[in-house]
Amino acid sequence: MGETGQQAAGGKIVTQTNYPPPRADRKDRVAPGRASDRLRPMYYQDMPSPIGRLRLIASDTAITGIWFEQGRDATRGDPTLVERSSPLLGLARTQLEEYFAGARREFDLPLEPRGTDFQRRVWKQLLTIGYGETTSYGALARNLGDAQASRAVGLANGSNPIPIVIPCHRVIGANGALTGFGGGLPIKRALLDLESSAAQPRLI
Repeated sequence: MGETGQQAAGGKIVTQTNYPPPRADRKDRVAPGRASDRLRPMYYQDMPSPIGRLRLIASDTAITGIWFEQGRDATRGDPTLVERSSPLLGLARTQLEEYFAGARREFDLPLEPRGTDFQRRVWKQLLTIGYGETTSYGALARNLGDAQASRAVGLANGSNPIPIVIPCHRVIGANGALTGFGGGLPIKRALLDLESSAAQPRLI
């Protein structure tokens, strides 16, 4: 069996590829968007999962999106996307399969979400939320240096184009209630339950 699961979570790239590996700091894995991104070809591959079909989207060098079968992405389309397999999409699929199996707690992928400077700051902050942990919009705003920006943080969180890998599902209301999520609240609950269950110590 190849290097998967917790072995791969330490930062190794388990598939030989010609794209640059992600940097060691999880926050630094979100690359800045560029105006020329819209001119580059984008590829996609669909995969089954316990929460429904996922559409993985990538450029030649980084993952740029994950779409849900349900929720905000249900009727979404992009005629510029080309269905094609690639080593990067294959690696993303493998790591997501490991995640859903409870064998992976951290993704090791180059990421390039498109958004404003503020949105990318929020998305980088999301990468600091540990597996099985949650935080609030207010706490994220404080970490970004503006305690009054919780509403703007919530909007940026809801615009995250690479859910699961950039874990916007780990952000909940200050009172502990689930709040909006692009894939719908049942999927958000399923992801939190998955991580909570996998993080529990097992009795031998």
